[in-house]
Amino acid sequence: MPYQWLPTQGDTRQMHLWPYRSLPRRGFVAFIGVTVALVALPLLVLIGSPALWAILPFVGLAIWGVWWALMRSYRDGAIVEALTLGPTRTSLTRDGPRGARHEWEANTHWVQVALHAKGGPVPYYLTLRGGPREVEIGRFLSEEERISLARVLTEAVGLARESRQGV
Repeated sequence: MPYQWLPTQGDTRQMHLWPYRSLPRRGFVAFIGVTVALVALPLLVLIGSPALWAILPFVGLAIWGVWWALMRSYRDGAIVEALTLGPTRTSLTRDGPRGARHEWEANTHWVQVALHAKGGPVPYYLTLRGGPREVEIGRFLSEEERISLARVLTEAVGLARESRQGV
């Protein structure tokens, strides 16, 4: 699952979540290279012909279109959610594409993890309740990942509450 618990700082734990990337950067370079090679292969028979110059701009435009679409996908997928669980405060910060930032904060004692099997925008819609509003977490995860994350978060919130009671 694309999340990571960062090293604990005192009683505070922090988790980062991000979307799964099926095509890493190294794979992107290989994909573009293979695409250029496969598109250029049929053009070899046109070398020395005026038809090559007529087709070449369209080939370049097609390759640029694939490159642009993949780069746009990377920019739109540049999302990081940071959940901070402390004995007294819980916060969720979502840094999205194009500089969008959303923040939520609540008292840890009142935070509840809610997994809505039905009725949300997606099956197994995962939210955190507490304070004046309810916020979604892990929107970009699959159903199985949201179910697994709900268990992990329920346990982590319980441990954060216990650490407060131990003080």
